[in-house]
Amino acid sequence: MPSQNMFLSKSDLAYAELRDQILTGSLPAGSRLAQYDLAASLNMSITPLREAIRRLSSEGLVTVETHRDVRVSTMTADEARQLFEVRLSLDPTAAALAATRRTDDDITALRAAVDQLLPVTRQWGEGALTAHRVFHQTLYRASHNDVLIKMLDDLWDKSDRYRRLGLDLPPGDEPRTRDLKEHHRLVDLVVDGRSDQAAQLMHDHIANSLTATAISALEVREGHP
Repeated sequence: MPSQNMFLSKSDLAYAELRDQILTGSLPAGSRLAQYDLAASLNMSITPLREAIRRLSSEGLVTVETHRDVRVSTMTADEARQLFEVRLSLDPTAAALAATRRTDDDITALRAAVDQLLPVTRQWGEGALTAHRVFHQTLYRASHNDVLIKMLDDLWDKSDRYRRLGLDLPPGDEPRTRDLKEHHRLVDLVVDGRSDQAAQLMHDHIANSLTATAISALEVREGHP
């Protein structure tokens, strides 16, 4: 559980912990939340936990049927595609803005982040996913558009379950190694101020992402034509 923070309520802490467990897959899609057990593990009463559940429900991460029947929302091809479509539009915008607005500090941060990247494959697992997110967050910040940054951070969170599903699929390591090279190329384009090329590369990068892989798998699972 995250360390206690005097500025956070128990409801905030429960929300942050449950949200993290859902997004990382510790609480799998479709699983029932044992609310009293969870409250005990978080050292709190049931009331702040239920407040946290209401927040998670508003984000679509849990489904509430009754106070006693709360489940982690299932993953669907439709939701994955919607998240994918929005990222396909917004990520290139962030890359283009970063190429025109990046500061010397942004360049330093981008180079440090890209140096920490690993191929996002099952071999490297969570460490690679974490480094991947840090890189994209660093690029988003270089856009210096707070509204866009917040939107993309939220999309990234909601895409995490699908990203992990894609990681578990067997497409081979070559596409993920290509992704790693694309990140280095993105940094070069942003540093050089080549906004159009940065946007195009980011578009292609998202089009071949783990979420895109997950969409195809979910469509097969759901029997889409």
